[in-house]
Amino acid sequence: MDTVYRKFYRGMYLNTGGFIPSKPINQSIYPGDFFQIKNGEIIVLGNIFRKCIVDPEAVEIEYDVKLNPANWRFGEGVTKPYSGRGTGNNPIEGDFEFSKQILAFKKQGSYFFKGTEPRAVKILNWTDIWQQLIIKLTQTFYSFRDIYVVTECATMDSWTLAISSSKKAELEIATDSENFGLVDIFGHASARTVQSKDIEYYHRQSTRKPTFFKAKKLAVQNEKLDVFISELINERLCQSEWANDFFQCDFDNEPYSFAPRMSRNAQVGVLDMLQANELNPNTALLYFRWEDTNLDDVEKLFLSYGS
Repeated sequence: MDTVYRKFYRGMYLNTGGFIPSKPINQSIYPGDFFQIKNGEIIVLGNIFRKCIVDPEAVEIEYDVKLNPANWRFGEGVTKPYSGRGTGNNPIEGDFEFSKQILAFKKQGSYFFKGTEPRAVKILNWTDIWQQLIIKLTQTFYSFRDIYVVTECATMDSWTLAISSSKKAELEIATDSENFGLVDIFGHASARTVQSKDIEYYHRQSTRKPTFFKAKKLAVQNEKLDVFISELINERLCQSEWANDFFQCDFDNEPYSFAPRMSRNAQVGVLDMLQANELNPNTALLYFRWEDTNLDDVEKLFLSYGS
């Protein structure tokens, strides 16, 4: 999927309090699904309930959780240069009135999203299962070092999304429903496309398909990460002196001149540097924790490698 979708994915996360669209878009995703992000795509590997990684009877799931509908109508870079009423003629029924709107998109990736009656399904007692999930997903059932677990999904009676492929994109829609004056008709079941120009994606979903989700991701405990980064920096500070002593070559190095900058992206290195058997079911909770997905994870959906 092209990066033309990036603005929508970021907008969804920011406007809805952390929900992320599935990737590919409109893919079903359920609470308990565990997945990885590979080459910009969400790869669902299983479900913790279906595979009995946790006892389904020990998990509390809440259904039909009402979400704020105002958060599920948003857009970026879209204007409505025309909204009005018109008159048409049907050879059989005669004259009829219709409402028409034109949506103009300012840039590539500009979008408009409208959802109705949003509801969520969520795992309520995450705090009761997170520890056993760490042990089972990293040690006893699997040996993941990078994994996400879906904790909540959102559905709507209907939702509509339009995304532009250029700065000249336009979408003209109309409806002959008698309930409309000069109000917004985008996303209504009776709305029909009159014409479109440079629209990358335009879809209306009229069933409660679980397409949007929140998730937890596996991360390294801060204490272990801080120790690892400190030790690595200290070791790197002495590397130039060691290299000059070890190699029979006149390298242009100044001892202690290079202080490497480390970020928390080094967390994978913590696990790679562990001694054999140091990480096991008894110690897994010392090294791993769960944290909420964030915009960095959204960005991973638009990183691709190779061809």
